[in-house]
Amino acid sequence: MTGAALADPPRRSSALGVVVLAAILVVLILALPALAPLFHALFPDLPRPMYERASFVELTLDHLALVVAAGVPVIVAGVALGIFVTRPRGRDFAGIVDTLTAIGQTFPPSAVLAIAVPLVGYGAWPTIVALVAYGILPVVDGTVVGLRSVSPAAEDAATGMGFTPLQRLVSIESPLAAPMILAGIRTSVIVNIGTATIGSTVGAPTLGSPIIEGLTGSNIAYVIEGAVVVGLLAVTVDRAFAWADRRLRAWAD
Repeated sequence: MTGAALADPPRRSSALGVVVLAAILVVLILALPALAPLFHALFPDLPRPMYERASFVELTLDHLALVVAAGVPVIVAGVALGIFVTRPRGRDFAGIVDTLTAIGQTFPPSAVLAIAVPLVGYGAWPTIVALVAYGILPVVDGTVVGLRSVSPAAEDAATGMGFTPLQRLVSIESPLAAPMILAGIRTSVIVNIGTATIGSTVGAPTLGSPIIEGLTGSNIAYVIEGAVVVGLLAVTVDRAFAWADRRLRAWAD
């Protein structure tokens, strides 16, 4: 058997796992209203154990929209900053970039929301600001680590072949660093799927809505419903990134 043939079964298995998880997630979201009798039986003391203020389909789509809206600028800015500080002209700024991105990561998202609300109002925008601030560090770190791990021999060979710095970045460094860059993006997205739930505290419709309402109203059923969907969503997206990472590494090899 060839190496490619040996690698095919794990890739098919991983892809199948992603499809199965996605199918389970969709079925769960669609079937939650039908589980009302079960939640009534499990929580007989609660007058309304099933969250009905908004459908979980709408909340999931709104939640994903926030993560994507924050993820696009995070990926673009994070990768650009990572490339910049690994170039000769940007190396002097590496410390400043590390400090600024670390501040965004360590600053509590709730504090970012408190600052952003007076500036941009309630709703989705302060949540996006918080997600951008919280999610950019892993992307920058992944890009920097990936580019700095490129073999000097590969860079010297490209230079000897007459590659310009841009050609070397596009043709040599970026493909070799791609798995680490993807790992940083993966971490950022998964973290922000969980973090986006706090957006409901400032009026953004997310899967955090039943969780927060359940906590404030002592309704554990709401908390369970929201938490299960968020958790399964995060696991599904993480497995999709794992599958993409495996494909990317196989392509790079």
